[in-house]
Amino acid sequence: MEITNTEKVLEEFANYVIQQSRTRLTKGTGQGTQNYTKQLYNSLQYKPRKTNNGAAVDFLMAYYGEFQDKGVRGAGGVRKTTSKFNSRNNKGKMWKQKGGNSPFSFKKGNKPSVKHFIGWAKSKGLSPYAVRDAVYHQGIKPTQFFTKSFEMGVDKYLKPLENGFVLDIKNEIKDL
Repeated sequence: MEITNTEKVLEEFANYVIQQSRTRLTKGTGQGTQNYTKQLYNSLQYKPRKTNNGAAVDFLMAYYGEFQDKGVRGAGGVRKTTSKFNSRNNKGKMWKQKGGNSPFSFKKGNKPSVKHFIGWAKSKGLSPYAVRDAVYHQGIKPTQFFTKSFEMGVDKYLKPLENGFVLDIKNEIKDL
């Protein structure tokens, strides 16, 4: 069975999700911190594929995109020192958790590599080691740049997808 109308709508849906995700990365509330190198932005793509039941779309992105989207729970712990950027004395207080209910978490004693923070930290005049420690303890706040875009796409394209599929079935019946 030819499903050209369905595939066309699926492609429009995928393009919409990618475009919305890129917009959210660029205009995110973190002042572009999640889009600092543009690597994640540039890695967003989709691949259409045929299935036994019709067609599908696979979304692809850099390996850390899911962590940015869903967040990462921090390892927590007690602060050992007070930041020179903070006027309050935080020494001995618990780290604030940013990861929410993320399925991902940093494990005790398994800090991320400092190489991931060097460029951004230097551009802000911060120590990459201090930034890495803060991220390790506090986690990463979920941006939902992809999740929200996908949900908006489903809301926008569900009816056109149904209509495209119905049209494909009608065309198949005519051909028979």
